[in-house]
Amino acid sequence: MTETAVQPRPNFERIALLLQGGGALGAYQAGVYQALAEAKIHPDCVAGISIGAINSALIAGNPPETRVEKLRTFWETITTPPFGVPDVASVKFGNDFQRQFVNQVRAFGTLMGGAPSFFQPRFPPPLFVPTTTPDKLAYYDTRPLKTLLEQLVDFDRINAKDLHFAVGATNIRTGNFIYFDNLTHVIGPQHVIASGSLPPGFPATEVDGEYYWDGGVVSNTPLQWVLDNRPRLDTLAFQVDLWSARGELPRDMVEVDVRQKDIRYSSRTRASTDQFRHTQSMRRAVARLLDCLPPEMRQSAEAQLLANEADEKVYNIIHLIYHARKYEGSSKDFEFSRRTMEEHWATGYDDMIHTLAHPEVLQRPQSPDGVFTFDLKMQGRK
Repeated sequence: MTETAVQPRPNFERIALLLQGGGALGAYQAGVYQALAEAKIHPDCVAGISIGAINSALIAGNPPETRVEKLRTFWETITTPPFGVPDVASVKFGNDFQRQFVNQVRAFGTLMGGAPSFFQPRFPPPLFVPTTTPDKLAYYDTRPLKTLLEQLVDFDRINAKDLHFAVGATNIRTGNFIYFDNLTHVIGPQHVIASGSLPPGFPATEVDGEYYWDGGVVSNTPLQWVLDNRPRLDTLAFQVDLWSARGELPRDMVEVDVRQKDIRYSSRTRASTDQFRHTQSMRRAVARLLDCLPPEMRQSAEAQLLANEADEKVYNIIHLIYHARKYEGSSKDFEFSRRTMEEHWATGYDDMIHTLAHPEVLQRPQSPDGVFTFDLKMQGRK
């Protein structure tokens, strides 16, 4: 890792950090945040889904000077080797096949033993349990996560609303997606856990008499949350994705599984961004058109309706997308080894440093639509 250069506060009304779900891949987001923190770029709002919700809570629920430390504590805790088996962090691998084999062994260990202080196998398995409530229908028990969150996250700080915070979840009964937002909810561990309750591995979480599954069941990307927020603000958004919508054609059944996961959980972030750019072009055009109307026409009901949608704000949407290595395979989201965690963390850190090396990332856009997008993979990776 190379040290991040300190940056002045970018000239935006809001800096947003948006974290996608992706299990063990979430250490990439922690590395991204470390680089941002070292550059003194602190978000005004943080939103996440699934593991992104947990990382968001660790950030929002701690003061800036201890956030990286709390993220590190969380990730080191849940990647402690199970069954007392030592990690292989110091082993040098001769090729990707050897590394893939070790990864699969570690992933199998997670399937059998869970992840320390995160989730543990449920006995007996739900297949052998009679009809019961949704919070017991899963292969793992996530109650250890509640204890860990209470140790590492100050929920009073989140509810003080100094930083806008939200996590996405899916209401099982209605099928609707909901954001638990600290402007409208009193946030507790249950809201964060609900956002990561991905079936059939993890059980539904009850919140205020309703049961919720992982937000990724409907949408795994919180970008739309910040774009739809009112009042609209000039926004610098760092969208940190753990799944890449673009990829190569699969050549075997393992790669088929990997590819379908990537497509499913990427939640079409780029398509959403393209649609937003078009919408914002229309909003800015309406704003300019309204300025040209005589005063009496501006008072019409039609003009007032258009005025509610008109928008001259600017948006920088900065994509950081984790691109998995071939040897990670389809178990990449539940391979909780310390070595792989450190690799993910370092990759996120380096990607953020290289992103910040492009000065246009932090500058207000000058394009007619007022939207600037940046993807290190497409525009800046060396």
